[in-house]
Amino acid sequence: AVPLATFAAQDESQRQVTQRLQEQKKQLAAIEKAQGAERDKLMQAHMKMMQDTMGKMQAMKPREGMTPTEQKEWMTEHQKLMDEMMGQMMTEHMLLMKGMPMQGMPMQGMPKK
Repeated sequence: AVPLATFAAQDESQRQVTQRLQEQKKQLAAIEKAQGAERDKLMQAHMKMMQDTMGKMQAMKPREGMTPTEQKEWMTEHQKLMDEMMGQMMTEHMLLMKGMPMQGMPMQGMPKK
């Protein structure tokens, strides 16, 4: 649940992106719990959703006729959405790295050949 104050200065497109980011965050939690092929499938779906959301965010613009204050509020909300997006991308990256063997990296505690 997101506090209603979060939506106060958001326009409709920002509210839609907020909802998408919430869905994607839930999907990340499911990815963390999943394993094997199911994890891979969920990760691919999450990556696709992130790509779609990023495209929507790049196309977003403040509406015409906004006052400087309204425009500043819009930009603040957009920055919050970008921060959430970056946080999810970092989590996604960490999950990807966690699932991949580190080739060429000696494992700690393992003798070198």
